[in-house]
Amino acid sequence: MGTRLDMERIAKALGAERCGKISPRGGYFGALQLAAEVRARFHVPKGGGRATDPSWSEQRLVRLSPKTLERLEKLAEQADASPMQVAALLLEQAVQTVVSQG
Repeated sequence: MGTRLDMERIAKALGAERCGKISPRGGYFGALQLAAEVRARFHVPKGGGRATDPSWSEQRLVRLSPKTLERLEKLAEQADASPMQVAALLLEQAVQTVVSQG
């Protein structure tokens, strides 16, 4: 899938300091950040097939409205992932946000 970005090296080269992690938001920059996370986390399994996060081991069925699926499909095109992989990433991020705020 592409080379991994060394964020520490990039920050140092820019004279910046990494202070924490930000969560993707809506809009163009949110889509870019989601695509970057897909590139960083997804790897093609040794036996071949679709690239995915190797830490994912659970598979569940989730019902969606047609409108939500359409939105996920648009995001998936930008992120070079499947709509349900994008949904899984967004769900993980949302759960992490809720847990860290609680």
